Amino acid sequence: MKVRVDSQRCQGHTLCAMIAPNSFELSDMDGSSSAVSEVVPVDQEDQVREAAHSCPEQAIMITDEF
Repeated sequence: MKVRVDSQRCQGHTLCAMIAPNSFELSDMDGSSSAVSEVVPVDQEDQVREAAHSCPEQAIMITDEF
């Protein structure tokens, strides 16, 4: 599974980093989020899916393709 955060949509709500702290990091400058790694470890997939579902801006994109 791969994950990406659309920087144009992200408003820095930080929910993703609270739900999946090992998968998302926040910018010190504006609080916007980015993926720690594009490829999500199997043991973090459920948290990343929950983070994507919880994002108010729908800025997190998940793909199952490699």
